[in-house]
Amino acid sequence: MIKKNEEYIVKIIDNGCQGEGIAKIEGIPIFIENAIKDEEIKIKILKVQKNFAYGKIIEILKESKSRKDSDCNTFSKCGGCSLRHMDYEKTLIIKENIVQNCLNKMVKENIKINNIIGMDEPFYYRNKLQYPVGFFNKQKVMGVYSMRTHNIIPTIECKIQNKLCQEVANYAFEFIKAKNIKAYDENFGKGTIRHIVVRVGIKTNEILLTLVLNDNQIKKIEDEFVDYMIEKFPEIKSIVKNYNSEKTNVILGKKCEVIYGPGYIYDVLGDYKFKISPLSFYQINPIQTEKLYSIAVNNAIENYSGKDIALDLYCGIGTIGIFASKYFKKVYGIEIIQEAIEDAKENAKINNIENTEFYAGDVEKILPQILDKEKIKPGVVFVDPPRKGLDKNTVQLLLNLEPQKIVYVSCNPATLARDLLLLEEKYSIKNVQPVDMFPYTHHVECCALLCKKENSQTIQQ
Repeated sequence: MIKKNEEYIVKIIDNGCQGEGIAKIEGIPIFIENAIKDEEIKIKILKVQKNFAYGKIIEILKESKSRKDSDCNTFSKCGGCSLRHMDYEKTLIIKENIVQNCLNKMVKENIKINNIIGMDEPFYYRNKLQYPVGFFNKQKVMGVYSMRTHNIIPTIECKIQNKLCQEVANYAFEFIKAKNIKAYDENFGKGTIRHIVVRVGIKTNEILLTLVLNDNQIKKIEDEFVDYMIEKFPEIKSIVKNYNSEKTNVILGKKCEVIYGPGYIYDVLGDYKFKISPLSFYQINPIQTEKLYSIAVNNAIENYSGKDIALDLYCGIGTIGIFASKYFKKVYGIEIIQEAIEDAKENAKINNIENTEFYAGDVEKILPQILDKEKIKPGVVFVDPPRKGLDKNTVQLLLNLEPQKIVYVSCNPATLARDLLLLEEKYSIKNVQPVDMFPYTHHVECCALLCKKENSQTIQQ
């Protein structure tokens, strides 16, 4: 019987859905962080559950050829890049296996996924930095949270954050320290500065700097702060104060106040320009996003001549719908967040696109109203739901609607596989394309193409 604090020598037989190593003792799976398939290691059992246990590495007896020394000082503490202890090519194999295993467990069809699309340069790819400001050993610090805690690890450089964003954040923090602006203490709900958020347009190099505040104690020195920042970084096009006095893990509050510039920046994806404000949702890795959205649109239009109506469900700021707009007579987008819909409308206007309409609300409630009002029969439906996937009502709506194609963009292979199983009633899964949007993390994005089965109606050629 496996016991807590006991030591064992095990062989890693696989890597799990978060990149952890998996071994078995007496038939019981043991999950071990930072272990790699085929390694032989000595472990200590940390926790025993009914059907599984957790262990930690004490000594690596036989090392994987894919293991490498981490190039990051905070890797062992922050947990953000859970795969940073292995070669990049190995991380891609693990992600392919995660997607394939999820599909094998759930869907009826025998699906062989496409090879994952990785990055040529998988470093410094994040266009949005969000660093908490607080205390470490009673000193004011800025950085990243330690794994599964809210303890802040002081961070000078992160290998996945944009370099310019990090320089801006570090410079802003120096001002905060010099002016003795109080850091937020979440234990007591007191202090001024909670987070420093920096966004960059990868193609435009424009910077949006947001200070997340618990109060407005910086009012008297905000002009000095603006001059200090823009003299050093002319790339800064806007500086915004965001107020969040709630006891919450949510970083940004709902109220923003612009203290410099227009309150937003622009970036370019493909042939289109997008406006990014502090509360906008915008994909973290635009380089891979262009690839993902191109795949989604190409899946939609290939071997399909009925290019009249498309739906873009969970449309965010309208990126997929705008990408697809030139191939369809009309695109209707739906998103529950009102601010995102306002951004979507603005983005369509910026790009002189007149054949899109965007609606705010729950997909399951708004979609039937749109279909009834517009008297439309969409041929293609794009869905890009949150990690929890599609709700059952939306799945049933799609099955009733019977579009010729469903293009499913997913950030969670497990919920993707679950939803594909439900949609198999009327649809064949033609291909599943993983894309590495977040190198060195366990996350993986996918684009799946579903075509209506021929016994319902054949796809127009």
